Amino acid sequence: MNTFYKTKLCSIMAENNVDAMLIAPGEELEFILGHTTHICERFQALFIKQNGDYFYVCNLLTTDEISEYMDGHKVYSWFDGDGYMQTLKKALEENDLVGKTIAVNSTERAFIILDIMQNNDVKFINGKPLLEKMKICKTKDEIENLKIAARITDETYYEILKFVKAGMQEKDVIDFIKSEFTRKGADFGFAIVACGKNSALPHYNDDKSVIQENDIVLCDFGCIYNGLCADMTRTFFVGSATEEQKKMYDYVLRGQIAGVEKAVSGAFVPDIDKVTRDIIAESGYGHTFMTRLGHGIGYSLHEAPDIKQSNPMYLEPNMTFSIEPGIYRVGEFGIRIEDIVLTTENGNETLNNSTKELIIVNN
Repeated sequence: MNTFYKTKLCSIMAENNVDAMLIAPGEELEFILGHTTHICERFQALFIKQNGDYFYVCNLLTTDEISEYMDGHKVYSWFDGDGYMQTLKKALEENDLVGKTIAVNSTERAFIILDIMQNNDVKFINGKPLLEKMKICKTKDEIENLKIAARITDETYYEILKFVKAGMQEKDVIDFIKSEFTRKGADFGFAIVACGKNSALPHYNDDKSVIQENDIVLCDFGCIYNGLCADMTRTFFVGSATEEQKKMYDYVLRGQIAGVEKAVSGAFVPDIDKVTRDIIAESGYGHTFMTRLGHGIGYSLHEAPDIKQSNPMYLEPNMTFSIEPGIYRVGEFGIRIEDIVLTTENGNETLNNSTKELIIVNN
């Protein structure tokens, strides 16, 4: 159990009049408990009470596995032949949660929650914002690991520029990124490599296209270092770039720099989005910038805070997030530039330091 974050979560629950948090298997369970299990139709979850006590409810097939991570805290087991509801009722009664408010994490399924509500006197609320608040401000050690992850990703970009050439598949570049991360002592996080028209698809999810001479190449990628994620996007050209592409690149770059400069401690998030979006709109292709400006990052690739118009919050020190505007001209090309930004007491710091200049490779 991650006692540091459990204590933070309990404090947040108290501030929000929440009596317990239900955390089903997934990334959030692994983060707080140090372990997650296979999720299936059988109900199982960790319950953390506002006072810091915790217990687990699961099927017999998972009991021994989970017990190793519970530090002696109770595991309520149920048998397939009986179903889970009676065991859950007993757990709720013994832990004084009948008639109480329980927050639910992002991986629990609706059919489970509906069944529990029909058979128990409990009130469920969305627990995702509470779990996000728990992690939104990073510790000194987490920041150091984020910086190392960003540095390794920066270094890998320069290796990519030396490696890429016409005739390669996108997959070849992804495999190269994986090998570079391993060589540099990091784990592979993710990689999107989109060439030509594929670059206009913000979350392109294939790797089979061949890079052509005079192609645009968008690389969105990041490693994981000591559990902390990196995320960076650079767009470059193989052979040459058209004047129109160069012009669009300049709009995205100016917008990205303006967003980074605006994203300081105390800044109002919609203002950050606006200053960038206004510059992209000058290109005449503002309507193609259909994504949020950025997302938080830490132990998860995407977490709070979202940098977007509809998030009326003010940034605080030690938050980390991306600033990644883009122009996506479907059927033609796309351009995105992305850095991770850390808010500090006196402003901010950009964790990615690889060049954002327009690069044309001729390997």
